[in-house]
Amino acid sequence: MLTSPGSETAQVGAVGARFEGDVLLIALSDGREIAVPLARIPWLGWLLRATPEQRERWSLEPRGFAIHWDDLDDGVEVAHLLALQPLA
Repeated sequence: MLTSPGSETAQVGAVGARFEGDVLLIALSDGREIAVPLARIPWLGWLLRATPEQRERWSLEPRGFAIHWDDLDDGVEVAHLLALQPLA
């Protein structure tokens, strides 16, 4: 969960996830959608190597702070993705 700058109460979490090829698209509670190119994020190699069936079986952690894949025994926190520097 990430708190927006200048606001103590506004928090952003995931409300959905989907894939387009090897790009993870995460819908956020504030209406934005972020695209995460799995091949460009080394620490998401486990998700890049997952089958399409495994990728589709995800769940949201409480308040959307993270997305978890039970079949893969791993997940990713939204705040970590939002904190990434733009990729050159």
